[in-house]
Amino acid sequence: MSLLPSAPPRWARPLRRAGALAAAALITVLATAAPAAAHGGEAPDGTDYRAEVTGLAPTRAGLTARVIEAGARLELVNRTGRPVEVIGYHGEPYLRIGPDGVYENSRSPATYLNRTVAGDTALPDRANPAAAPDWRRVDDGSTARWHDRRTLWQEPDPPARVRADPDTEQRVRDWAVPLRDGAEPVEVRGSLDWVPPPDPYPWWVAITLGFLAVGAAGLLAGGTAAGARALAGVGAVLLAGGVAALAFTVGRELDAGSTGLGEVLAGLLTGQVWALLTGLGAVAAGGYALARRPGADFAVALAGACLVLLVGVGNLGVLSRSVPPLPWPGGVARALLTLILAAGAGATAAGILRLRAAAHARPAPTPADLHATRESSAA
Repeated sequence: MSLLPSAPPRWARPLRRAGALAAAALITVLATAAPAAAHGGEAPDGTDYRAEVTGLAPTRAGLTARVIEAGARLELVNRTGRPVEVIGYHGEPYLRIGPDGVYENSRSPATYLNRTVAGDTALPDRANPAAAPDWRRVDDGSTARWHDRRTLWQEPDPPARVRADPDTEQRVRDWAVPLRDGAEPVEVRGSLDWVPPPDPYPWWVAITLGFLAVGAAGLLAGGTAAGARALAGVGAVLLAGGVAALAFTVGRELDAGSTGLGEVLAGLLTGQVWALLTGLGAVAAGGYALARRPGADFAVALAGACLVLLVGVGNLGVLSRSVPPLPWPGGVARALLTLILAAGAGATAAGILRLRAAAHARPAPTPADLHATRESSAA
């Protein structure tokens, strides 16, 4: 009896070509993709410090402020019809937000220090807070977003009182960022609190159990009724993981300050396109498996791997940080990430197991099959 593998059926050839192209695309993506950044900010994966704006003093109609990106940046929206200045660390004008757009003072040290969360940008010689402002337009809107050292805790270790009682939520400090509305001083006031980090162990247990449960579906023979139901089950879980990835990705964009459908879509397509496409791909592959279409095993394996690598791994900090980069409670963010990781890893394992089982179960070819294959290749 010949041990040569049988020739694949005609319908499998285009699927194999598509699979090879998809695998090549995945390798290219993994080799070139950079971590997603929403609107150019350094959005963290999470933090244990909760920054909040408590109000403006005195209040100004049309002037609003909030913290975004898990507290990494401060946002100021000016719809007063008048220019409002943000004051830098040395009392100098730093930003000007008005009807004609947003301007930054290239003489202000804050212009350079606020480019990163760490504030470690080297100051150029032109940075001189005592010099007259040199305004440069940076945006044509009415919204400014920036890292502000006054709202953050930048030391490597928590404050002494937090170290003494790290399991208790407590106030670190109250802060204020000075503004100037014409000749009148205004302050954005806020608070910075320590929020004890969660225990990541239960979440990792849930991820592991989910991975094993979904992956075990790959042990059922693909040619049986039970195997078909298992494939549909894997597809349903993968589809749910894709929906969770889409929700997580949109949540990060909302937390980055995007408002309105157009701004959210623009942010997704410029800053988080790979996470967005991964979520959509997982939904499509899950639906494909639910329909029990040919090639579904490869589709779920590929989509599951992308889900883990392009969405799950980059957000692992959410499992061990109390304040996630989403506009929802930490428990919701961790549940979404748990579903993403468990569904992605489980679907990958199930798809690979089913592909291996199908390869080993392929019947040996007869001489007539080999002859037909040679004739088909020659044609």
